[in-house]
This record gives sequence, structure tokens and C-alpha cells, in this order.
Amino acid sequence: MTATLTGTPQWKALSDHYDTIKDTQLRDLFASDSQRGQSLTTEAAGLYLDYSKNRITAETMTLLLDLARSRGLSEKIEAMFTGEKINLTENRAVLHTALRAPRDASVMVDGENVIPEVHAVLDKMSAFCDRVRGGQWKGHTGKSIRNIVNIGIGGSDLGPVMAYEALRHFSQRDLTFRFISNVDATDFAEATVDLDPAETLFIVASKTFTTIETMTNASTARQWLLDGTGGDESAIAKHFVALSTNAEKVSAFGIDTANMFGFWDWVGGRYSMDSAIGLSTMLAVGPSGFREMLDGFHEMDQHFRTTPLEENLPVIMAMLSVWYANFFGVETTAVLPYEQYLKRFPAYLQQLTMESNGKYVTVQGEQVDHETGLIYWGEPGTNGQHSFYQLIHQGTRLIPCDFIAFAKSLNPIGNHQDILIANVLAQSEALAFGKTAEEVKAEGTEDWLVPHRVFQGNRPSNTLFADQMSPSVLGKLVALYEHNVYVQSVIWDIDAFDQWGVELGKVLATKIIPELASDHSDELSHDSSTNHLIERYRKMK
Repeated sequence: MTATLTGTPQWKALSDHYDTIKDTQLRDLFASDSQRGQSLTTEAAGLYLDYSKNRITAETMTLLLDLARSRGLSEKIEAMFTGEKINLTENRAVLHTALRAPRDASVMVDGENVIPEVHAVLDKMSAFCDRVRGGQWKGHTGKSIRNIVNIGIGGSDLGPVMAYEALRHFSQRDLTFRFISNVDATDFAEATVDLDPAETLFIVASKTFTTIETMTNASTARQWLLDGTGGDESAIAKHFVALSTNAEKVSAFGIDTANMFGFWDWVGGRYSMDSAIGLSTMLAVGPSGFREMLDGFHEMDQHFRTTPLEENLPVIMAMLSVWYANFFGVETTAVLPYEQYLKRFPAYLQQLTMESNGKYVTVQGEQVDHETGLIYWGEPGTNGQHSFYQLIHQGTRLIPCDFIAFAKSLNPIGNHQDILIANVLAQSEALAFGKTAEEVKAEGTEDWLVPHRVFQGNRPSNTLFADQMSPSVLGKLVALYEHNVYVQSVIWDIDAFDQWGVELGKVLATKIIPELASDHSDELSHDSSTNHLIERYRKMK
């Protein structure tokens, strides 16, 4: 059995090293090494990572990678790619990487090569998307589809929403895309308020076709469609498709199972945006754009699988996260894309990272004796600079930042891009080096004001640079963070691919729903607070 993390010699070496450098200033590290800004960088798959503005030395990285090797990281990376059942609590392989493998690849699960099936689904999706995008798919009244509405939640929503926004520049502009996830009726009402049912196609994304939020919204959409097209039940098959594996329930809903796109239990929801769950993405950017995105995913997969740890982007980023979480006591990481098209990327990462690594027991079921699961959050720059950056610069919490920037804009206008990039570079410089009291005084600041204008600096950040936003680059960025998450889980000895923490609330909600709807003063069996709130709601209704 793998040794307890904090009991390993590698952990002890890192702990001792932390004690020696915890107060070291980035100013001093840069002053003592004129090449630091060039040496602590790496580049792969068109992404350039500058991690020089982290509170590390070359020795730190050596020790962190020693820890990674002691946890069998390279072997566990290979185990994931080759279909071993590394999702232990569900006895499943974890093969989102197979979703973007080329046709001639071979990935075996239970003795079967899954790649032909993956490409069969992709081909089916492509043929469907070509018909809709080209206007050949007609609705019940003979009109072409102009509106695509994705109904899902969690990984069946966050990935498609993020991808649509990220790739909007490449989308077919005469199609309107909407996304419904919240069971709050407002989400449905606002998404459909200006749509013509005769021109609207709904994508219902639920593997089991039982997810309560998704099926509640799907049922509402079904009635909305019938109300708007004359009440003929046969209209459902012209205006609904399913992303599911439950053919019986799909058919009972009225959807033609020929328009059901499947996926597999070795694809977790938060890792599924490049499966059939990405149908709305393919409808937006076309089959060729979708396959370009898959190629980007695959390029980062290959980098992660084959590159030595010292030059491996996901590994470096993950080990820095371990360094800050477990030695500096950091609790959050800010992801700050300086690209408006990536405005939903931080929200997407929240599920990817926190649903994966928000675990308090090891894979053996023992309670961990170390921190796990950083909180990921963020907003696009430069908006965030006028919002929460104050706390990052001068607050009492240490918040490492990932800055994401692009050399070229998809919408080049005047000097906007130069101003944007100047800001991202200025922010990372200001966080790292700050401004001393002496520097503030030298500007003629009155003594009483000096403390307020001092920036302590020594605040770490990574900077990720790419050439320009594209489907390929989006795939690379998502894969980068997917693998980052996995590396963290390997170090922490937790299962990144189950999510039992979401189950209890679901079960309790199922019990409470009929209790809220009841007009009778049934005997309630919850705690006194929940009982009273149920009674209060009944009266307020």
C-alpha cells in the first residue's frame, strides 16, 4: 500500500525546505538570478508557461518532482491512458482521453477496443450536425431549425456553455444557442421567451434520462413545444434529440432513438464536453471545428503522457498547487483569462477541480491527514482588476493566480490587444514585486498615507501564453487542467473521478419535494429547522 503522504521522506524533505525558504522574497530570487525569467518556463502544444513568479527555487522543483515520483505518478498516468479501472469506488476506467484519440488508436476496456465506437458516435454526430446546419433537418411545420437549446446540468451544461462562449467567434451566426440547467423556472422562461417553437431544437442531456432538474426542464420544454406547434405528439421527434444511454425512457418521452447519441460509463460528467455531450458545440462550430478541438485535446494528452515530469505542463502546475496548498496553507487559486471568449472558463473549472478533488478520504477509505481540493475561481481580465484584485494585492490571504493570455485577438481593433496584454503583464509583475515603503515615499507620498500605498508583493502567479484563441487551443487548455487535477489527486491519494458528495442532497430533495406539495399537515421527520422551513413554505405558497 502507498505510504501515508505526510509520512514519506519526500514530504519531510519538502517540509524542511519550506521552513528555509518560506520568507524568501521574489524580489531577491530574481535579483540573484538574471536568467530566472527564462529558465523557469516550459512550452508544449502551443502553450507557453512562465512559472518563474512562484515562491520556489530549482531545489523546490526537484523536491516536488521527487514527491511525484514517490507516488508513482508516471505509472498512474499510464494506468489512466490504458484503461485501468482507476475510479476505484465505482470500479470504472477513466478514459476521457479516448474521446479524442485518433481512429487508428487502440484503447482496451474489458477486452474491447473502444475507439471504433467513439468514432462511430462522432460520425453520427457529424452527419446530424451537417443536416441541421445546412437546413435539411426540418421541424414539424417544415421550417428549418434556427434555435438550439441544450438542457442539462453539471457536466452536461457547464462544458457546453463554456465551449460555446469560448468558440462563439467560430460559430454559425444564423443559429441561436441557449442553455437551460437550473430547475428554477426562470431559467427556462428566459431562455425560450423570444424563440419560435417551430424553429427550435432541444438537446436533452442526461445519461440515465432521470436527472431531476434536467427531466423537469425537458418536460416543460415538451409541453412548450406542443403548445406552440398545435399539440401533435409526433412533433416531439422533430424537435428533440437525446444525449443518453437509456433508450427506453428516451423513446417513452417521444424522441426517436435514432436521434439518441450515447456515451460510456468511463466518461465522467465533468470530463464529457468532448463526448456526445458536446453536440451543441459541434452544432455551433461544425464537425471540422469540433474535430480541431479534439485534436487540441489529444495533443495535450500526448504531451502529458510522454513528456518528462520536469518539462510537463500539467505536472508542473499541479505540483505548484500541492506546494501552496499543503505547505503555505493556501485555500484558493484564481484563474484569470485575459480573453473575453473565456469568460465562462473559471466557472467550468470550478466543477472540474472541486467535484474531482473535494475529498476527505484516501482511495483506501482512510481520512487524509493533509489538505486536498483547492477552491478555483476567477473572472476575465481586465474586469476583475476593478473588482477582487484588491484582495489579491493587499489582502491578508495568499492567492496564487493563473493568468491566461493570447498574443493575437480574434477581433483586432486599434490598440485594444496591446492594452489588454500590458495589463496582464503588469498584474503579474505587481503581484510578484509589489512596491516598498521607500518607493512609495520617493514618489512624494505623505508619511501617513504610505502604509496604505505599500504593496507587499511576493504573491505568486503563473502566466500561460498562446498565439490566438481557437478550437484547438480550447482543447489544449481544458486538457491541461484535466490532467492538472489528476496529478493533484495522485499526490493526495484520492479518487478524482467519483462524486459521492452530490448524492445525499439529491436523495433528501426527492423526499422533500412531495412534502412541500402536500396540503396536509403530515408528520415531518426531519430536524426541527427543516420541518419548520417546510411548514413555513407551505403557508407562504
